[in-house]
Order: sequence, then C-alpha cells, then structure tokens
Amino acid sequence: QVQLVESGGDLVQAGGSLRLSCAASGSIFSINGVEWYRQAPGEQPEFVDKINSLGMPYYTNAAKGRITISGDNAKKTVYPHMHSLKPEETAVYYCNQDTVWGQGTQVTVSS
Repeated sequence: QVQLVESGGDLVQAGGSLRLSCAASGSIFSINGVEWYRQAPGEQPEFVDKINSLGMPYYTNAAKGRITISGDNAKKTVYPHMHSLKPEETAVYYCNQDTVWGQGTQVTVSS
C-alpha cells in the first residue's frame, strides 16, 4: 500500500519561496494523480494543484504563476515549488492520491 510523506514546510516571510516534497513508499506508484491541498486553521481543505492523469500540471487560478509542480517517478516524489508566498497561504499542506493522504507539513508565511 502506498504511503505519502510531506516535508519542506517552514516559516517564511511574505514574498518568499518554499519547495515542498511529497515522497511515496510502496512498490507501485506513479506521480500522475498526486494532488496538493492546504488547510488553514478553522477552514475546510482547499485544493491547490496537481499532476493530472496525463502527467501534466494543473493549477487553480490563484496558484497559476506562483506555483510550479513537478515530479520524479524514479524518486517517487512530487515537488510543488511555491513563490511570492502570502500570509493568507499559511496552512498545513497535504498531498493526496486516490484515498491516501500524507500527514501534512506546516507552512507559515509572516507579514
């Protein structure tokens, strides 16, 4: 069974950048279909971006131009690289594939 582990969250100033990672374990895994969500305190999870079933990146309008998602099947890892971060993007960031979720990584953006 696939397990997902996020990392790379940190405290960063507004306008800064972070690269998160979602590493998978398990014998059968494809980076296609990995999605990223974030959840701020007291809020519902919000979809951010994904690598679709064709291996292409997909972004929400809010993420376009500020997030670049890539992946490496050999390393079983997906990397969203976030730029120009805003304080309102402070949240726990989770990766997901099908019914599998990671434990999340905290991103805090200070103003």
